[in-house]
Amino acid sequence: MNNPFHSVGQNALRLGLAEKVRGEARYTSDLKRPGLLYGKILRSPHPHARISAIDVSAAQNAPGVHAVLTHLDVPENSIDADLKVLDPVVRFVGDEVAVVAAENPPAAEDALRLIRVEYDILPAVYDAAQALADDAPSVHAEGNLVDGEKLVVSRGDVAAGFAAAARIFTGTFSTQVHGPVGMETRSALAEWDGDRLTVWKTSRSLHTHDRQTLARVLGVPLERVRVICTNMGGGFGNKDEGRLAVLVALLARKAGRPVRLDYGRAEEFLGGRNRQSTRNRIRIGIAEDGAPQAIELTTVMNAGAYVSSGRNVTRRVGQGALYLYTCPHARFEGATVYTNRPAGGSFRGLGAPLGHFALEVLVDQIAESLQVDPLEYRLRFHVPLEGQPGQRVTPPDQMLPDEPVEGGVPFSSNGLRDCLLAGAERIGWREKRRPNGTMDGPRRRGLGLAMGIYKGGVGREAQAEVSLNPTGRVEVRVGIVDVGQGSTTVLAQIAAEVLQVPLDRVDMIMADTALTPPGHITAGSTTTFSSGSAVKLAAQNARNKLSERAAAMMDVTDVVLEEGQFLARNRARPGLSVLQVMEGLPGSSVGRAELKAGSSDYIINSFAAHFVEVEVEMDTGRLRILRYVAAHDSGRIINPRLAENQVSGAVLQFLGIALREELYLDERSGVTLNPSFLEHKSTSIVDFPPVEVIFPAGPDPIGPFGAKALGEPPVVPVLGAVANAVANASGVWLYEAPFTPRRVLQAIHEQGSARS
Repeated sequence: MNNPFHSVGQNALRLGLAEKVRGEARYTSDLKRPGLLYGKILRSPHPHARISAIDVSAAQNAPGVHAVLTHLDVPENSIDADLKVLDPVVRFVGDEVAVVAAENPPAAEDALRLIRVEYDILPAVYDAAQALADDAPSVHAEGNLVDGEKLVVSRGDVAAGFAAAARIFTGTFSTQVHGPVGMETRSALAEWDGDRLTVWKTSRSLHTHDRQTLARVLGVPLERVRVICTNMGGGFGNKDEGRLAVLVALLARKAGRPVRLDYGRAEEFLGGRNRQSTRNRIRIGIAEDGAPQAIELTTVMNAGAYVSSGRNVTRRVGQGALYLYTCPHARFEGATVYTNRPAGGSFRGLGAPLGHFALEVLVDQIAESLQVDPLEYRLRFHVPLEGQPGQRVTPPDQMLPDEPVEGGVPFSSNGLRDCLLAGAERIGWREKRRPNGTMDGPRRRGLGLAMGIYKGGVGREAQAEVSLNPTGRVEVRVGIVDVGQGSTTVLAQIAAEVLQVPLDRVDMIMADTALTPPGHITAGSTTTFSSGSAVKLAAQNARNKLSERAAAMMDVTDVVLEEGQFLARNRARPGLSVLQVMEGLPGSSVGRAELKAGSSDYIINSFAAHFVEVEVEMDTGRLRILRYVAAHDSGRIINPRLAENQVSGAVLQFLGIALREELYLDERSGVTLNPSFLEHKSTSIVDFPPVEVIFPAGPDPIGPFGAKALGEPPVVPVLGAVANAVANASGVWLYEAPFTPRRVLQAIHEQGSARS
């Protein structure tokens, strides 16, 4: 198919790539300021304790030390509802107790050892189910159930649906704690100029989180706080969460000099924010023909000591069960639970991969029971373009949510069937797949598939400015952060497309609160849809001004822009190039846009269907991924190469999570046992085959140039696809992630006789 665009849809080279390859890109931990001091954190050795006394006098008087802070020295304002700046109660091994700033890192480390702390040890709880017991120790005074109640969302009448079902299937699935392990660890640098604060920080939310939090907690007017993110070495969702920015700013204010604090790798595992563990119980009632009549998913999420993202992570667990299959009755119930584990937080996909794991394995079990091919079952019963049965409950003049529950509302686009058919053809599903458990031999191969549905960034307020300069250059200002996904390039391509200028004429200014309009958080796969829509509108507004100038220069009343040329609509005069009109500008011409992306008529979601071929060693339980095909409906793809990299990187990341990555806690001491790459066995690019990525669906009518969300959808089906492939190869089902050789072998031993 011919591409009707000159920039959109092209494999433009990623902006900033050359600087990163050459090692010239500057990250927060590379930055230095005159008089820079180095910060270090004293962390709790106990999982739950109250600080009864703390003596920092020796540390304050140590050589090279300029500032020490404890809970006695910081503002009472909280960073989050459950997170104080520093707290006299510590809630996990690794919780922050005190911070110091010194002339060099060794001096700061030495000072930490001089701080004397007396603790009153409190009882600890690590298991979420145990934490919900009436006699459980309270991690927070308000209780261990976050917000004091479970989250419940539903459509239809689930009890009636199960009562009418011909058969009911159930399953219980568990997922692990694991670390995001971004290449860059957390880092922040703070500098005061009088009463003005500048913070450089690894973050995904400079305007909406860091700047506002710093101003509120420190009691500084918002306009006197500036936050900058120079580059991000892998965001994955949570580097704005925690105490780091506030602590560094307070240290710098007390010391009267700039302070930078960098996490080590162990600190990133402990004091960073990890993926929460879950226990998910799912029930599906079906009619005689297999059609889902009622779906119910309940989850208990172990949030650790602090929740940061609140119940949003838990809510996302339920989305697949609520909406992926056509079903009149659906219900999700989620409990988010405090424990004395290291704090959980946002991580790519939030809870969606965890809930889809349970849903997609149980659907395969239903298909097997009905003696129906799992592909055919999904083709028959996946949610269609017209959405779910039922009635719309959102008022007609209001924007529809992109985590829907209600029925009676269509999608803006739905390429799920296209993804299923294209992925099946690519992997050879119909030719190669045999019924579960019919393979033999010590090494058995099998095919698995899983689908996914994901939100698309609706409801975020986005702003953009596009300036046309007499030098012939275009300047785009957006307040968001490129967290590694390539949004800088994609947004530049959108602006270049609207203005019909070469991409190398576009300069992107991002991630600096002093230089950009307010920007939304880079989360929920919102950037292309929300900020992309704002950039497109701002560029259109700038182009309109340029069109007026071109018409005046050509002495005509109306012009059109075609192939980078302004032409009189009646073609009566020779045209002028965009660059010619720009070069004659007396000054910059600025187009601005402010919007809330979404639709009051359609649900805007992205879809995926993943297919995987595995080999199972029946004697050892070892799994090998032989082939992986990921088919995605993300609308029109702005930059195919970047999009393929996004999908393949996400799949590889979650294959590691599916097969081995887990943080282990000693429940006698509360100590995390493997907070390093030596013990936390993260996978690398050599562990898996290349991921085959296809985009078979067409453009979306709402998104900018037809684009929809892509950053997080690729992680959603991975766990389910792998588990279903293992069942096809070995004949046994996996209910707990990661799928280590021990767990696979245990399943073979426990289920083998029943399936032989």
